[in-house]
Amino acid sequence: MSKIPVIIDCDPGVDDALALMLAHQINTLDVRAITTVSGNVPADITFRNGRNLVSFIGWEVPVYPGAQKPLMRQVHTASEVHGADGMGGIVLPESNAPKETEAAWDVIYRIAKECKGELQLIAVGPMTNIAIALAKYSDLPQLIRRIVIMGGAAIGGNVTPAAEFNIYVDPEAADMMFASGIPIHMCGLDVTMKAYMTKPELEEMAAIGTKECKLFRDVVQHALKLFETWGMDTVALHDPAAVLYTADDSIFRGEEAGVRVETKGKRTLGKTVTDLYSDKQFDEHHAVVVTDVDREAFLQRVFDLMKKY
Repeated sequence: MSKIPVIIDCDPGVDDALALMLAHQINTLDVRAITTVSGNVPADITFRNGRNLVSFIGWEVPVYPGAQKPLMRQVHTASEVHGADGMGGIVLPESNAPKETEAAWDVIYRIAKECKGELQLIAVGPMTNIAIALAKYSDLPQLIRRIVIMGGAAIGGNVTPAAEFNIYVDPEAADMMFASGIPIHMCGLDVTMKAYMTKPELEEMAAIGTKECKLFRDVVQHALKLFETWGMDTVALHDPAAVLYTADDSIFRGEEAGVRVETKGKRTLGKTVTDLYSDKQFDEHHAVVVTDVDREAFLQRVFDLMKKY
């Protein structure tokens, strides 16, 4: 089986760290680069976290810096979930790899051309880097096979009642992406809230004994304590869902839909407006909205991949 060439665009970030650890062990993914963006924490911290994480797990993949702020808005972070350091207080050794300086949007275009239309993007942070690439390179939509995102929701939100974080942070960028004509597969809150782990399952992960499996458990503890204040005793594996979906979508269920993003509303800013449940349809359907996952199969895949460390 030929490998899928991918770039992971992310904002590490707790669940980004889990997603990267899993991606490293998926033998059907050929991860050409990791690009970082301002999101869960500011851009300088996401870049540092990405570099330190790939060094920690022994992954020789280049990490490139991306956008420092959204296209048109002020920086909005989620340090209450991820901690001020983005890693829930877990300190990783500093990477001694040379620092890449090529901008994320140029990397996306360069590798897309190299892959001759086969590149897939996994975007698990705000979509600012992708929007800049689309604005700078008019032929980019013809060079990307699809984009799998963690973002949005057909119903509800987690920053506001209407909006999910990755879309809310840079709604103009997200809307540019959805309007580009590139096929977008949206792993939003509809599915990621069903892709969760319990505290006993996290302890089972740590009991495997490797430093990577212990990190998997430890890095989510800060977020888990916050979720407990909301009456939840589980942690959703948001970004890992998008990575596993890219590699094999057979345990997921989704439907084709039109999707655009609200960029003007006072109460609905950042909402992913879909026609999934409406009589009136958009003229074009360039998206798949993923709505369900077989959690037991998902969990088994997560454990199987982490046991490879």
